[in-house]
Amino acid sequence: MALDNLISITFSETELATLEQAIQDIETVLNGKTINLTPEQRQQYGSIAEQNKLFVNKAKSYMEVYQQHVPNFLNKTEFDKDYTARQQIESRLQRFSSVSEQLSDTKVLLDHDNYHNSITCYRNIKFLSGENVPGTNVIYNDLKQFFDFSSPATTSKVLKQVQKKINPTLNLV
Repeated sequence: MALDNLISITFSETELATLEQAIQDIETVLNGKTINLTPEQRQQYGSIAEQNKLFVNKAKSYMEVYQQHVPNFLNKTEFDKDYTARQQIESRLQRFSSVSEQLSDTKVLLDHDNYHNSITCYRNIKFLSGENVPGTNVIYNDLKQFFDFSSPATTSKVLKQVQKKINPTLNLV
């Protein structure tokens, strides 16, 4: 059973070079300005929720209007600098998140197409090897290692599980 190709895209060398240069430019601008937290640090610091963003915005507004009430041990200049940088980063992060999601979703479809086509090829090679077509035994033996778990029953069970996840109408085994 032939499967539909879910996605078909290509990138020219010029497009790939443009993407690469853009990523390199971004990395250059961010060099020395961004931080990599450990998983423990991410958990420790967490992230600010939308409600807390509103609180920060409101507090900043009051600090601007009522400067006399800002504690002198609070470095307002640093607060303003952090506030501005956070806004600048957040708007770009939203755009990067959208691009990242698009790339990830596209990769999912490409992976799906590639896997389905590889399974189809494997099934054909398995059939040809069973028919003793010259040169197919080597290919079959090399590919079957990815499905040779411990016993024929296990292999059949795993292939059926894969089949259900990928395409319930496709009968692999």
